[in-house]
Amino acid sequence: MPEIDPSFTALPYRELGAVALGRAQELGASHADFRFERLRHQQLGVRDGVLQTALDADDVGFAVRVIHRGAWGFASGVVLTADEARRVAETAIAVAEVAAEMTSTPVEIAPEPVYADVTWVSSYDVNPFDLSIAEKAAQLIDWTERLRQGAAVDHATASVGQVMENKYYADLAGTVTTQQRVRVDPEASAMGAGADTFDSMRTIAFPVGRGWEYLTDSSLYDWDAELDEIPELLAEKLKAPSIEAGRYDLVIHPSNLWLTIHESIGHATELDRALGYEANYAGTSFATYDQLGTLQYGSGVMNVTGDRTVEHGLSTIGYDDEGVQTQSWDIIRNGVLVGYQLDRAMGQMKPELNGGRSNGCAYADSSGHIPIQRMANVSLQPAADGPSTEELIGRVEHGLYILGDRSWSIDMQRFNFQFTGQRFYKITNGQLTGQVRDAAYQATTTDFWGAMEAVGGPQTWQLGGASNCGKAQPGQVAPVSHGCPTSLFRDIRILNTTEESGR
Repeated sequence: MPEIDPSFTALPYRELGAVALGRAQELGASHADFRFERLRHQQLGVRDGVLQTALDADDVGFAVRVIHRGAWGFASGVVLTADEARRVAETAIAVAEVAAEMTSTPVEIAPEPVYADVTWVSSYDVNPFDLSIAEKAAQLIDWTERLRQGAAVDHATASVGQVMENKYYADLAGTVTTQQRVRVDPEASAMGAGADTFDSMRTIAFPVGRGWEYLTDSSLYDWDAELDEIPELLAEKLKAPSIEAGRYDLVIHPSNLWLTIHESIGHATELDRALGYEANYAGTSFATYDQLGTLQYGSGVMNVTGDRTVEHGLSTIGYDDEGVQTQSWDIIRNGVLVGYQLDRAMGQMKPELNGGRSNGCAYADSSGHIPIQRMANVSLQPAADGPSTEELIGRVEHGLYILGDRSWSIDMQRFNFQFTGQRFYKITNGQLTGQVRDAAYQATTTDFWGAMEAVGGPQTWQLGGASNCGKAQPGQVAPVSHGCPTSLFRDIRILNTTEESGR
């Protein structure tokens, strides 16, 4: 396990935390926690062999959250002095004093064991911040130059986002955690024009909780093979026929299915949405709490877990932003809704869930924001002895094989949706018979997952995800992964997007 960056451990977070928590306790807080964060962001972007974007930013600050007179109070600061820590604690108490007059039900939080001075670091080999911008840009430049060698490619881009997140947490109960995680989000795209159209084709690699080794180690991801393949895939797509709208069986690769999981399961099973407490960005949820244990979310082969512990997951962490040790749990079992994602306040509110304990889903994207319930790595599980992707394709007489995510749309109850993809291949009598264009699949959440006939075996399972999941007001952004196997769906409606647009 890598060590915590010494430039972070040199910061005075322990001293500031002691001052802030001591002052909150003096003022009568029944609960107080202190969170100190340093976020390092770097974004590099190349177009046609030229570095166009090089953004490097550090965000350092701390926050105090309290429960006082039965209400939440929160404040944050960026000046790293004892006087400022004391002032921020006093401000948090003052906010709670005001909020108490408007709080009809006193705030309580679920109990959690004390974790005394624990450390956790994510799994990676090469910290991207240890490499020079020139070295990393050279790799992206090479990617675009290789893509531009394709006859169908007019322009090529490549980018990589990199984050190192350090957090120190302490509370009045005695929990103290110090954590570090690294993630990277690389991508390359080729763009070209055909006789009567233009389009693009990009890599289908996922953002991951790894270091720079993800971009250089072919055993982790074979970038060379995909970069060699993309120009030919783009050329085929530019010449491909437009899809005939209708009903098709679908074999969906993890590079596409992860996003459908995110939108129709991940957001829908956030308990604050299901209770109607949260509606920003992604609305509320059709999967309301009264349906727990009875809602037939999908077919019997559907088993979905929430997991903040899976190695290399974007939402993986040792302890959440409320000092809760992270866990894995069932959300959907044999197609039935059996669980939700929750934080400590919701764990206390619904003690029948998770034994009256949070399942570790509190997260704030910076010291300037209060922790809220955020998505775990919500994943569809494979079948232990399940089929290969090729075997699933072989079961289809009239269908489509879908790879890569693209645009999507879903309603504010997470129920009616449509999704497109990077590549759609026609399946005829169990064989792939070339790409088609202009396709989108449309369904309701329960109809779609109810039509899932089979999930692939562990050999088809991949961990996808996104770095930019949005929620709340003021808005917060969180990284999250979604694992899934290749899966087979029967009789799904396919739209022709060009016809739907009126062109």
